[in-house]
Amino acid sequence: MTGRAAGGGAARGGGRTKTGKPRPGTGGYGKRKLEGKGPTPPAEMRPGHPAQRRAAAQAKPAGRPGPSSARGQASGAAQSAASAGAGRAGPSRGSTARSGAASSSAARARGWDARGSGRGESRSRGAGSAAAELVAGRNPVLEALHARVPATALHVGPRLDSDERIGQAVMLAADAGIPVVEAGRAELDRITGGAIHQGLALRIKRYAYADPADLIDAARDTGTPPLIVALDGVTDPRNLGAVARSVAAFGGHGVLVPARRSAGVTAGAWKASAGTLARVRVAQTANLARAVASYQEAGLFVAGLDADGSADVGELELADSPLVLVVGSEGKGLSRLVAQRCDVLARIPITGPAESLNAGIAAGIALYAVSRLRTARG
Repeated sequence: MTGRAAGGGAARGGGRTKTGKPRPGTGGYGKRKLEGKGPTPPAEMRPGHPAQRRAAAQAKPAGRPGPSSARGQASGAAQSAASAGAGRAGPSRGSTARSGAASSSAARARGWDARGSGRGESRSRGAGSAAAELVAGRNPVLEALHARVPATALHVGPRLDSDERIGQAVMLAADAGIPVVEAGRAELDRITGGAIHQGLALRIKRYAYADPADLIDAARDTGTPPLIVALDGVTDPRNLGAVARSVAAFGGHGVLVPARRSAGVTAGAWKASAGTLARVRVAQTANLARAVASYQEAGLFVAGLDADGSADVGELELADSPLVLVVGSEGKGLSRLVAQRCDVLARIPITGPAESLNAGIAAGIALYAVSRLRTARG
């Protein structure tokens, strides 16, 4: 009696507790059902294994091919037909890849980066990111709209309080032809990545960078010697915007920036430029030293701003020549490879206690000095 009770209890509750819930570690099954099923069978005996399908096909009569062999024959016939069609239609993909590699090598041999050498290409690279930028917050959005930053949409959340800035943002967006989209708070949290948006978010249009050679073409159209500013290691977008503003003020023809580890055209750059980025072209290159060398091959001289330069920027002999001004970062200055490429290193005399100038101010001073020298020399 005791044995049957014990046995019955074990049978009823082997995998479950008294309340009927699965016993921890068993998934509701008893110990016997959790035991292994023995050694793994050979490949020829496993259903669905390629070796098992081959063995089954060999075991069938030769006159009636099995499904696997029929599929294999059909696949082989399709591949043969595709190969024959490709041979009739034109070169194969392999030859296309080889010709593409050859064209890239030829582009590099000409000195231009293969990705940025094509004329008429529609490229819109973001600054370190392919996604469009979002400006969040009532004051930042309002400032961006006042600065005429190109935008694709203004996202407006629920108005929980009366703030005239929201109404102003909607009016400015409507006047600029920017679509106004109503969004819930959860949607605004999602698109802004959890930033403090205060019910407003502005989606900035991605900037279409120019090709480095386009800046020379812009100078040729104006009939003046090219004057280009290249930024080496400048990572603050506000400096890029300030440089673009100085380029527009002193007759420059564009700004060149590296594609990596450099500031790009963002909402901060647009605001710092006070809208001049709509008139000043910014080109992007994968290798700044290589682009500088290409400018030299095209007949331009390169002057780098350096505190230990041998020439005074106010007395630069190359000022009236086709010129590229290279501005480095405030902390590190010019990189070694770019400095070696420069035809001359020029300094800005500093008489006060400041040890250095940021990139935006240094570029503005140098551009003013070059513009004054060009005017004086006629």
